Amino acid sequence: MDAVFHALAHEGRRRMLDILMARPGCSVNDVAAQFEISRIAVLKHLRVLEDAGLVISRKTGRVRELFHNAVPIQMIHDRWTSDYSALWAQRLTRLKYRLEHEAEEPTT
Repeated sequence: MDAVFHALAHEGRRRMLDILMARPGCSVNDVAAQFEISRIAVLKHLRVLEDAGLVISRKTGRVRELFHNAVPIQMIHDRWTSDYSALWAQRLTRLKYRLEHEAEEPTT
C-alpha cells in the first residue's frame, strides 16, 4: 500500500494514470508527448506506477502498450471505507429508529 500512496503522491503520475484511463493501450511515446519532460523521466515515473501495480504494460512487437490497473486503488478504498461505513451506517440506523420512535410517542 505504501508504494501506491507514494506513486499517487506525484501530480505527474496522477496525470499519467488519467491519460491511461482515457486511452487504454497507448504507448510510452503517447504518454511522453503529453509532458514537457524527457522520455526517460516519463519512463521513470511509469516504472514507479508499475511497481505499485497501478500500470500494466504489454509488449506488442516494439511497442509497449500501457493500461491502468484500478485494483490497488480499490483495495485501499475498501480497506479505509468498508469498516467505517458499516459503523456509521449502523449508528445512523439506530438514530433514525430512535427519532422515529420519539416522533410516535404522544407528548403530554
